[in-house]
Amino acid sequence: MPPSAPGVTEPRAGTLEEGQVRAMFDRIAGVYDRMNAVMTAGLDRRWRARAADLAAVRPGDRALDVATGTGDLALELAGRVAPGGEVVGCDFAEEMLARARDKALDAPVPVRFEWANALALPYESGEFAAATVGFGARNFSDLGRGIAEMARVVRPGGRVVILEITAPQRPPLSWFYAVWFDRAVPALGRVAGDSDAYSYLPNSVKRFPGPRALAETMTGVGLADVRWIVTAGGIIALHAGTVAG
Repeated sequence: MPPSAPGVTEPRAGTLEEGQVRAMFDRIAGVYDRMNAVMTAGLDRRWRARAADLAAVRPGDRALDVATGTGDLALELAGRVAPGGEVVGCDFAEEMLARARDKALDAPVPVRFEWANALALPYESGEFAAATVGFGARNFSDLGRGIAEMARVVRPGGRVVILEITAPQRPPLSWFYAVWFDRAVPALGRVAGDSDAYSYLPNSVKRFPGPRALAETMTGVGLADVRWIVTAGGIIALHAGTVAG
């Protein structure tokens, strides 16, 4: 979808345009999983498992994972809707989706990975029992609109869950975080062959609202009972809200 297409907004100051973000994720798809494992010491899988738990889906449910990337959170959801359920993972980076499809071959329920823009989801209102996004909400060019779209496609009483990196506020972890994300992560990106992409990562985290402000955004689009958990020493925030009836 071109930047001028319906459902796409102009980027905020200091962000990349949608086409640039999509091209960036297509470029790094081959190293994405390995870089995540290195940057998080392998803990990213545990955080996705917690996000899937917060989605509160049950066997037979249909769940949606937005900005699914290489599909790890969608596959966590698959284990929770089995037997009889279904998971859809959507993203706008085709190279990421190709790798997600390879992972889904042994999933316990059907997992469909398809192209979609998070700001204009091609699904019916109330179609899913839950919608999640893991480490992708900070790439929404319009955060409120992206969350509102997730809420729209979830049935009343269902959950919207957001898993994101957040900036710790207290030393010594805040000092370590600054060194790691401002220096070490871009250096890892240079080793991986894409320094621009892994310079974008810390900048996108800095721009993203903190836990309380994100909760207010979720409430502002109509989600109820919004709660959050900050874990990993203050580096990871998990938010969950309920779609009002």
